[in-house]
Amino acid sequence: MADDGHDAKRRRTGANSPVMALVDDSEVLVAHTTTGSFRVPGLIVSNHIFKVPLDHSGEEPGEIELFVREVTTPVNATRKLPYLLYLQGGPGFESPRPTEASGWLKTACNSFRVVLMDQRGTGKSSQVTVKNLGRHHKTPEAQAKYLAHFRADSIVRDAEVVRKSLVPRDNYSGRWSLLGQSFGGFCTLTYLSIAPEGLIEALMTGGIAPSVHEACPADQVYRACYRRVMTLNQRYYTRFPGDVAVVQRIVSYLAAQPEGGVRLPSGNLLTPRALQTLGLSGLGSGGGFERLHYLLETFFDTDDEVNPTFVKGFESWQSWETNPLYALLHEAIYCQGAPSRWAAQRVREEPEFAAAYDAVGAAVAGRPVLFTGEMVYPWMFEDFAALRPYAPAAHLLAEKADWGALYDVQALQANVVPVAAATYVEDMYVDYELAQATVRHVRGLRQWMTSEYKHSGIRDDGVRIVDRLLSMVRDTILLD
Repeated sequence: MADDGHDAKRRRTGANSPVMALVDDSEVLVAHTTTGSFRVPGLIVSNHIFKVPLDHSGEEPGEIELFVREVTTPVNATRKLPYLLYLQGGPGFESPRPTEASGWLKTACNSFRVVLMDQRGTGKSSQVTVKNLGRHHKTPEAQAKYLAHFRADSIVRDAEVVRKSLVPRDNYSGRWSLLGQSFGGFCTLTYLSIAPEGLIEALMTGGIAPSVHEACPADQVYRACYRRVMTLNQRYYTRFPGDVAVVQRIVSYLAAQPEGGVRLPSGNLLTPRALQTLGLSGLGSGGGFERLHYLLETFFDTDDEVNPTFVKGFESWQSWETNPLYALLHEAIYCQGAPSRWAAQRVREEPEFAAAYDAVGAAVAGRPVLFTGEMVYPWMFEDFAALRPYAPAAHLLAEKADWGALYDVQALQANVVPVAAATYVEDMYVDYELAQATVRHVRGLRQWMTSEYKHSGIRDDGVRIVDRLLSMVRDTILLD
């Protein structure tokens, strides 16, 4: 990328060359490398690499690499446009890999230079894998200490490093817009708490974090989510009534195996409780019911044994091996000064839910077997082979009580950044009512509340959703 000459404190020396960019008023040097660009149909994609501190407070030494893609259209390549940072869902998932100009990204690129940042520990940003975590951090204590630096507060501070280096000072005073999906919306609220001065406007889709004023609302989150998942199970079996008997048969077969499940080629143990986790992808996203039905009907082969087709499908629905941060830090996204203590498991054992989510008990009693939703359990570090080495570290993180703050309620109450959110009333992943408890603390947040979409709205109808949120945040749609 050519030197734009907009700021004497911001220097670029071309592709494939390290650049030292002054990124803040304290004149801290940050290594910024541009590593070339390429085209996909309708888009130009430019790659950037930044070196950022592992611990932005400076208490823990070390640095990590942050990978960013800057996306624009050919017609806008030389135009001066505002920047839009997209923060994806998770935790622990990399940014989208654009293959063409389509969906929300095409719409956004008509008005912005879009920044796709692999959040720390994902994709090409010093990715945490099931292999390298144990290789570089030998003990559970060291692993837990390292992983504690991979939450929303660190992600936002990473984004600030990128913004101050990438966005010219004469482009909206160096500020950018923000679009956060799901966990990316949680990060958006952290951004509004930590560094609102860096934002022009903020959009959220299915991502208003629950009860940000509480130290750890995880118990409330899972009670609400288990109830929502019960409703979605009922709808699923209404759509596919024949699957009641199909799933009962599968559960009975798995429970009768010598290990209480079937050992898969990956080393995973397919147990009834592991089968229930198919609800994570099958119940809460557009098209999920259909995909779940077609997967289940492949379970048995002609000899009434497990069909390799099902095994391959089941494994492809699991992200534990490729995205371990999702399991290791999932409950920690709710914590700021209190431990989660395996909230999903504890709540599941409460009287309201224990019998309902007992797969074997339901099959024996002739009741529909309920799938679970977005919950991470301690037994996953037994049943899923890739996670087994990290069970001790996961237990340490579950008991960790001294998490730092993720949100500043006073800052949110004094917010002046225009904010708009698409809030999905029947969202399986982010509870509507608990989101409203947060909305009351965010000054000026405007909501589009709808039951038209599931959590995957931005994937299913991103053009309409992004257009509407931009209209809301810019007051071209006036809501009573």
